[in-house]
Amino acid sequence: MIDLAIIGGGPAGLSAGLYATRGGIKNVVLFEKGLPGGAIASSSEIENYPGVEEVKSGMEFMDTWNRQCFRFGLTHQMEEILNVSKKDDSFVLKTYNKEIEAKNVIVCTGSIPKRAGIKGEDKFYGRGVSNCATCDGFFYKDKEVAVIGGGDTALEEALYLTNIASKVYLIHRRDDFRAAPSTVEKVKNNKKIELILSVTIEEIFGDQSGVNGIKYKDKNDNISTLNVPGIFVFVGMSVNHDILKNDNGSFICEVNKKGEVKVDLKMKTSLKGLYACGDIREDASRQVICAAGDGATASIEVINSSH
Repeated sequence: MIDLAIIGGGPAGLSAGLYATRGGIKNVVLFEKGLPGGAIASSSEIENYPGVEEVKSGMEFMDTWNRQCFRFGLTHQMEEILNVSKKDDSFVLKTYNKEIEAKNVIVCTGSIPKRAGIKGEDKFYGRGVSNCATCDGFFYKDKEVAVIGGGDTALEEALYLTNIASKVYLIHRRDDFRAAPSTVEKVKNNKKIELILSVTIEEIFGDQSGVNGIKYKDKNDNISTLNVPGIFVFVGMSVNHDILKNDNGSFICEVNKKGEVKVDLKMKTSLKGLYACGDIREDASRQVICAAGDGATASIEVINSSH
Protein backbone atom coordinates (compact mmCIF):
# COMPACT_ATOMS: atom_id res chain seq x y z
CA MET A 1 0.00 0.00 0.00
CA ILE A 2 1.21 3.49 -0.85
CA ASP A 3 1.64 5.86 2.09
CA LEU A 4 0.81 8.92 0.00
CA ALA A 5 -0.56 9.11 -3.53
CA ILE A 6 -0.35 12.46 -5.30
CA ILE A 7 -2.53 12.81 -8.39
CA GLY A 8 -1.36 15.47 -10.81
CA GLY A 9 2.15 16.67 -11.60
CA GLY A 10 1.83 20.43 -11.75
CA PRO A 11 3.27 22.93 -9.23
CA ALA A 12 0.91 21.71 -6.46
CA GLY A 13 1.68 18.03 -6.99
CA LEU A 14 5.43 18.48 -7.34
CA SER A 15 5.61 20.66 -4.23
CA ALA A 16 3.54 18.13 -2.31
CA GLY A 17 5.95 15.40 -3.39
CA LEU A 18 8.99 17.44 -2.41
CA TYR A 19 7.71 18.24 1.08
CA ALA A 20 6.34 14.75 1.71
CA THR A 21 9.53 12.90 0.78
CA ARG A 22 11.86 15.40 2.41
CA GLY A 23 9.63 15.31 5.49
CA GLY A 24 10.12 11.58 5.93
CA ILE A 25 7.17 9.86 4.26
CA LYS A 26 8.73 6.76 2.71
CA ASN A 27 6.41 5.59 -0.03
CA VAL A 28 5.21 8.61 -2.02
CA VAL A 29 4.01 8.16 -5.60
CA LEU A 30 3.13 10.92 -8.05
CA PHE A 31 0.60 9.82 -10.68
CA GLU A 32 0.82 11.91 -13.84
CA LYS A 33 -0.12 10.49 -17.23
CA GLY A 34 2.40 12.72 -18.99
CA LEU A 35 5.60 14.45 -18.01
CA PRO A 36 5.29 16.37 -14.74
CA GLY A 37 4.98 20.12 -15.10
CA GLY A 38 1.29 20.83 -15.41
CA ALA A 39 -0.58 23.34 -17.54
CA ILE A 40 1.85 26.11 -16.62
CA ALA A 41 4.50 24.33 -18.71
CA SER A 42 2.70 25.55 -21.84
CA SER A 43 2.70 29.18 -20.69
CA SER A 44 4.56 31.62 -22.91
CA GLU A 45 6.35 33.39 -20.07
CA ILE A 46 6.54 33.57 -16.29
CA GLU A 47 7.86 36.75 -14.73
CA ASN A 48 6.20 36.98 -11.29
CA TYR A 49 7.52 33.99 -9.34
CA PRO A 50 9.45 35.31 -6.32
CA GLY A 51 13.18 34.68 -6.48
CA VAL A 52 13.19 33.98 -10.22
CA GLU A 53 14.27 37.27 -11.75
CA GLU A 54 14.78 36.02 -15.30
CA VAL A 55 11.67 35.79 -17.45
CA LYS A 56 11.26 32.15 -18.51
CA SER A 57 8.88 30.07 -20.57
CA GLY A 58 6.69 27.66 -18.62
CA MET A 59 8.70 24.70 -19.91
CA GLU A 60 12.03 26.20 -18.80
CA PHE A 61 10.57 27.21 -15.45
CA MET A 62 9.19 23.77 -14.58
CA ASP A 63 12.28 21.85 -15.71
CA THR A 64 14.17 22.72 -12.53
CA TRP A 65 11.14 21.80 -10.41
CA ASN A 66 11.26 18.25 -11.73
CA ARG A 67 14.93 17.81 -10.94
CA GLN A 68 14.54 19.20 -7.42
CA CYS A 69 11.29 17.51 -6.45
CA PHE A 70 12.46 14.00 -7.36
CA ARG A 71 15.75 14.35 -5.48
CA PHE A 72 14.41 13.01 -2.18
CA GLY A 73 12.79 9.79 -3.38
CA LEU A 74 9.51 10.81 -5.01
CA THR A 75 8.39 8.16 -7.51
CA HIS A 76 6.60 9.00 -10.75
CA GLN A 77 4.15 6.55 -12.30
CA MET A 78 2.94 7.51 -15.77
CA GLU A 79 -0.60 6.35 -15.08
CA GLU A 80 -3.93 8.06 -15.56
CA ILE A 81 -6.08 7.77 -12.45
CA LEU A 82 -9.69 7.38 -13.49
CA ASN A 83 -11.35 7.28 -10.09
CA VAL A 84 -10.66 7.65 -6.37
CA SER A 85 -12.88 5.89 -3.84
CA LYS A 86 -12.82 5.30 -0.09
CA LYS A 87 -12.26 1.80 1.26
CA ASP A 88 -12.29 1.42 5.06
CA ASP A 89 -9.28 3.46 6.28
CA SER A 90 -7.63 3.79 2.88
CA PHE A 91 -8.36 4.81 -0.70
CA VAL A 92 -8.57 2.89 -3.95
CA LEU A 93 -7.15 4.50 -7.09
CA LYS A 94 -8.47 2.97 -10.28
CA THR A 95 -6.52 3.02 -13.55
CA TYR A 96 -7.42 1.42 -16.88
CA ASN A 97 -6.11 -1.99 -15.84
CA LYS A 98 -5.54 -2.10 -12.08
CA GLU A 99 -6.41 -0.78 -8.64
CA ILE A 100 -3.93 0.83 -6.25
CA GLU A 101 -4.42 1.34 -2.51
CA ALA A 102 -3.15 4.41 -0.67
CA LYS A 103 -3.37 5.59 2.93
CA ASN A 104 -3.59 9.27 1.96
CA VAL A 105 -4.36 11.04 -1.30
CA ILE A 106 -3.57 14.57 -2.44
CA VAL A 107 -5.54 15.54 -5.56
CA CYS A 108 -3.88 18.20 -7.74
CA THR A 109 -5.60 17.59 -11.07
CA GLY A 110 -5.88 21.27 -11.95
CA SER A 111 -8.23 22.74 -14.51
CA ILE A 112 -8.77 22.98 -18.25
CA PRO A 113 -9.75 25.95 -20.44
CA LYS A 114 -13.46 26.54 -20.81
CA ARG A 115 -15.11 26.65 -24.18
CA ALA A 116 -16.81 29.98 -24.88
CA GLY A 117 -19.89 28.36 -26.40
CA ILE A 118 -19.57 30.35 -29.62
CA LYS A 119 -21.19 29.01 -32.76
CA GLY A 120 -18.49 27.26 -34.79
CA GLU A 121 -16.05 26.97 -31.85
CA ASP A 122 -16.32 23.20 -31.51
CA LYS A 123 -16.50 22.68 -35.26
CA PHE A 124 -13.19 24.43 -35.86
CA TYR A 125 -11.40 23.45 -32.65
CA GLY A 126 -7.95 22.29 -33.70
CA ARG A 127 -8.49 23.76 -37.17
CA GLY A 128 -7.98 27.40 -36.34
CA VAL A 129 -9.47 27.58 -32.84
CA SER A 130 -7.05 27.00 -29.97
CA ASN A 131 -6.60 27.47 -26.22
CA CYS A 132 -2.80 27.49 -26.31
CA ALA A 133 -0.75 30.24 -27.93
CA THR A 134 2.59 28.58 -27.21
CA CYS A 135 1.34 25.31 -28.71
CA ASP A 136 -0.21 26.69 -31.88
CA GLY A 137 1.07 30.24 -32.32
CA PHE A 138 3.79 29.23 -34.79
CA PHE A 139 1.10 28.26 -37.32
CA TYR A 140 0.29 31.95 -37.70
CA LYS A 141 3.71 33.46 -38.29
CA ASP A 142 3.28 36.86 -39.97
CA LYS A 143 -0.49 36.41 -40.06
CA GLU A 144 -3.30 38.19 -38.23
CA VAL A 145 -4.99 36.40 -35.31
CA ALA A 146 -7.72 37.09 -32.76
CA VAL A 147 -7.66 36.50 -29.01
CA ILE A 148 -10.97 36.26 -27.11
CA GLY A 149 -11.00 37.06 -23.40
CA GLY A 150 -10.25 39.73 -20.82
CA GLY A 151 -8.32 38.07 -18.00
CA ASP A 152 -4.61 37.69 -17.30
CA THR A 153 -4.22 34.64 -19.52
CA ALA A 154 -5.89 36.27 -22.53
CA LEU A 155 -3.77 39.39 -22.28
CA GLU A 156 -0.52 37.53 -21.62
CA GLU A 157 -1.10 35.22 -24.57
CA ALA A 158 -2.01 38.17 -26.79
CA LEU A 159 1.33 39.75 -25.90
CA TYR A 160 3.11 36.49 -26.65
CA LEU A 161 1.43 36.23 -30.05
CA THR A 162 2.75 39.66 -31.06
CA ASN A 163 6.17 37.98 -31.32
CA ILE A 164 4.80 35.69 -34.04
CA ALA A 165 1.73 37.20 -35.70
CA SER A 166 1.68 40.36 -37.79
CA LYS A 167 -1.28 41.67 -35.78
CA VAL A 168 -3.36 40.55 -32.80
CA TYR A 169 -7.00 41.56 -32.31
CA LEU A 170 -7.95 41.32 -28.63
CA ILE A 171 -11.72 40.90 -28.37
CA HIS A 172 -13.55 41.31 -25.06
CA ARG A 173 -17.22 41.58 -24.14
CA ARG A 174 -16.58 44.40 -21.67
CA ASP A 175 -14.76 47.72 -21.96
CA ASP A 176 -12.31 46.94 -19.16
CA PHE A 177 -10.10 43.97 -18.29
CA ARG A 178 -9.82 41.60 -15.31
CA ALA A 179 -6.04 41.43 -15.58
CA ALA A 180 -3.11 42.86 -13.66
CA PRO A 181 -2.72 46.60 -14.31
CA SER A 182 0.87 46.12 -15.50
CA THR A 183 -0.30 43.59 -18.10
CA VAL A 184 -3.13 45.85 -19.25
CA GLU A 185 -0.65 48.67 -19.70
CA LYS A 186 1.65 46.49 -21.81
CA VAL A 187 -1.27 45.49 -24.03
CA LYS A 188 -2.44 49.05 -24.53
CA ASN A 189 1.08 50.17 -25.42
CA ASN A 190 1.73 47.35 -27.90
CA LYS A 191 1.29 48.66 -31.44
CA LYS A 192 0.60 45.18 -32.82
CA ILE A 193 -2.50 44.73 -30.63
CA GLU A 194 -5.85 46.23 -31.61
CA LEU A 195 -8.59 46.22 -28.97
CA ILE A 196 -12.17 45.36 -29.92
CA LEU A 197 -14.21 45.95 -26.76
CA SER A 198 -17.84 45.73 -25.63
CA VAL A 199 -18.82 43.27 -28.33
CA THR A 200 -20.52 39.88 -28.48
CA ILE A 201 -19.10 37.09 -30.62
CA GLU A 202 -21.79 35.82 -32.95
CA GLU A 203 -19.96 33.12 -34.91
CA ILE A 204 -16.65 31.61 -35.89
CA PHE A 205 -16.83 30.71 -39.54
CA GLY A 206 -14.69 28.89 -42.06
CA ASP A 207 -14.56 26.12 -44.63
CA GLN A 208 -13.03 22.67 -45.06
CA SER A 209 -9.51 24.07 -44.69
CA GLY A 210 -10.25 25.71 -41.32
CA VAL A 211 -11.15 29.07 -39.79
CA ASN A 212 -11.70 32.07 -42.05
CA GLY A 213 -12.85 34.60 -39.49
CA ILE A 214 -15.22 35.75 -36.81
CA LYS A 215 -18.44 37.75 -36.67
CA TYR A 216 -19.23 40.01 -33.72
CA LYS A 217 -21.98 42.41 -32.66
CA ASP A 218 -21.49 45.79 -30.97
CA LYS A 219 -23.73 47.61 -28.47
CA ASN A 220 -25.89 48.95 -31.29
CA ASP A 221 -26.43 45.46 -32.74
CA ASN A 222 -24.22 46.20 -35.73
CA ILE A 223 -22.55 43.05 -37.10
CA SER A 224 -18.91 43.21 -38.17
CA THR A 225 -16.67 40.58 -39.74
CA LEU A 226 -13.02 40.05 -38.92
CA ASN A 227 -11.10 37.85 -41.35
CA VAL A 228 -8.42 35.90 -39.47
CA PRO A 229 -7.14 32.30 -39.84
CA GLY A 230 -6.49 31.78 -36.12
CA ILE A 231 -8.62 32.38 -33.01
CA PHE A 232 -7.36 31.84 -29.46
CA VAL A 233 -10.03 31.50 -26.76
CA PHE A 234 -9.25 32.29 -23.09
CA VAL A 235 -12.50 32.66 -21.13
CA GLY A 236 -11.79 30.90 -17.85
CA MET A 237 -11.16 27.41 -16.53
CA SER A 238 -13.14 24.33 -15.45
CA VAL A 239 -11.77 22.10 -12.69
CA ASN A 240 -10.80 18.47 -13.37
CA HIS A 241 -12.89 16.82 -10.68
CA ASP A 242 -14.27 13.72 -12.44
CA ILE A 243 -11.98 11.32 -10.55
CA LEU A 244 -13.78 12.30 -7.33
CA LYS A 245 -17.20 11.19 -8.57
CA ASN A 246 -19.07 8.06 -7.55
CA ASP A 247 -20.78 5.88 -10.17
CA ASN A 248 -24.03 7.77 -9.58
CA GLY A 249 -22.40 11.14 -10.31
CA SER A 250 -22.20 12.33 -6.70
CA PHE A 251 -18.88 13.37 -5.19
CA ILE A 252 -16.95 11.49 -2.52
CA CYS A 253 -16.24 14.78 -0.74
CA GLU A 254 -17.91 18.18 -0.45
CA VAL A 255 -17.75 20.53 -3.45
CA ASN A 256 -19.28 23.94 -4.12
CA LYS A 257 -21.75 24.86 -6.86
CA LYS A 258 -18.91 25.22 -9.37
CA GLY A 259 -17.64 21.74 -8.61
CA GLU A 260 -14.57 23.05 -6.79
CA VAL A 261 -13.50 20.96 -3.82
CA LYS A 262 -14.11 22.46 -0.40
CA VAL A 263 -11.03 22.42 1.84
CA ASP A 264 -9.91 23.94 5.12
CA LEU A 265 -6.73 25.92 5.67
CA LYS A 266 -4.73 22.68 5.79
CA MET A 267 -6.11 21.55 2.40
CA LYS A 268 -8.17 18.81 4.05
CA THR A 269 -11.43 17.85 2.36
CA SER A 270 -14.52 16.58 4.14
CA LEU A 271 -13.14 13.05 3.76
CA LYS A 272 -10.36 12.08 6.17
CA GLY A 273 -7.08 11.41 4.40
CA LEU A 274 -8.13 13.20 1.20
CA TYR A 275 -6.61 16.59 0.32
CA ALA A 276 -7.14 18.93 -2.61
CA CYS A 277 -4.63 21.52 -3.85
CA GLY A 278 -4.24 24.06 -6.61
CA ASP A 279 -6.89 24.93 -9.18
CA ILE A 280 -9.25 22.13 -8.16
CA ARG A 281 -9.92 23.60 -4.73
CA GLU A 282 -12.42 26.26 -3.78
CA ASP A 283 -11.25 29.89 -4.05
CA ALA A 284 -7.98 28.95 -5.76
CA SER A 285 -5.98 31.93 -6.99
CA ARG A 286 -4.77 30.00 -10.04
CA GLN A 287 -1.20 31.18 -9.55
CA VAL A 288 1.87 28.93 -9.50
CA ILE A 289 3.09 30.20 -6.15
CA CYS A 290 -0.31 29.60 -4.52
CA ALA A 291 -0.58 26.07 -5.93
CA ALA A 292 2.91 25.30 -4.66
CA GLY A 293 1.94 26.55 -1.22
CA ASP A 294 -1.15 24.35 -1.26
CA GLY A 295 0.93 21.27 -2.04
CA ALA A 296 3.43 22.00 0.71
CA THR A 297 0.63 22.66 3.22
CA ALA A 298 -1.14 19.40 2.41
CA SER A 299 2.01 17.30 2.75
CA ILE A 300 2.96 18.93 6.03
CA GLU A 301 -0.50 18.03 7.34
CA VAL A 302 -0.11 14.42 6.14
CA ILE A 303 3.23 14.25 7.97
CA ASN A 304 1.75 15.71 11.17
CA SER A 305 -1.28 13.40 11.00
CA SER A 306 0.91 10.31 10.75
CA HIS A 307 2.68 11.00 14.06
